[in-house]
Amino acid sequence: MNFRSIFSVFSSDLAIDLGTANTLVYARGRGVVVNEPSIVALNKNSGEICAVGKEAKEMLGRTPGNIVAIKPMKDGVIADFKVTERMLNYFIRKAHNRKLLVHPRIVIGVPSEITPVEKRAVQDSAYRAKASEVFLVEQAMAAAIGAGLPITEACGNMVVDIGGGTSEIAIISLSGIVFSRSVRVAGNEMDEAIMHYLKRKYSLLIGERTAEKIKIEIGSAHPLEKPLTMEVRGRNLIEGVPKTITVTDAEIREALSECVGTIINALRVALERTPPELSADISDRGIVLTGGGSLLKNLDKRISEETGLPVSLADDPLACVALGTGKMLSDFKLLRQISID
Repeated sequence: MNFRSIFSVFSSDLAIDLGTANTLVYARGRGVVVNEPSIVALNKNSGEICAVGKEAKEMLGRTPGNIVAIKPMKDGVIADFKVTERMLNYFIRKAHNRKLLVHPRIVIGVPSEITPVEKRAVQDSAYRAKASEVFLVEQAMAAAIGAGLPITEACGNMVVDIGGGTSEIAIISLSGIVFSRSVRVAGNEMDEAIMHYLKRKYSLLIGERTAEKIKIEIGSAHPLEKPLTMEVRGRNLIEGVPKTITVTDAEIREALSECVGTIINALRVALERTPPELSADISDRGIVLTGGGSLLKNLDKRISEETGLPVSLADDPLACVALGTGKMLSDFKLLRQISID
């Protein structure tokens, strides 16, 4: 047993799903060890980090002047380099139980239409967070592996990964992506649509967290079996005082219709560009939905109705990308095949 293999027993390799809304860290042999919102709260005066993840999310929209809650990721890519680096550092240390002397190999999932500059930013922030090697893989590919699709076989698999910042659509065969499309419309865009809708219709201002809560509780892409309503509290724009209104699922569906439409159009484009043999496989196997955005009620029904294809939801949609990237840690041959240079 050489030194290398002794070392690999204490393997510190990590797979990271660096998402716009949530960051998940998968540690080899232990599964998903960190699953927290991609938010950092900073003290503006001292530049110190006050909170990361769940605690920082509680602070969103509620901070005093000297503290800012920052979301360093935008549309699936890094918007604030320094903050991302510190956030990664925090999550990596958390995954390693605060050990300081670890230099893990790290696999990170990135959107498919990422530019070389954005790619470098992800690699650099991981290296600065003390990684020894960094591999980048496309999120859609990782999601397909995490959802348990047979991606290495010669048959078409279609995966739609709807995250916080981007929706990734990919057709995969023989461990490669035949066609992929990335649209920057996903969960966050849906929250914003709800905020705009309530502002326009009721002159009610609400925050991001409230909008997200509405989306989760009564948001839908297709009429529900039994109607839902929800009380929403916010600030009335005209009178300037706090106010509570009741909204219905039909209103929220109307608010979300444009976002859902954009995702379905991108899906159509992908289906149009698919080679006929693979189209036959997809009409047989259908489309698999992953990512947090796919939890929108009746989204599968709506896509199925619009495309005429069977649509299924992955077992653990939120963790698919992390699980898929995690599987590559133990399958380096596969990783070499599908990592992007």
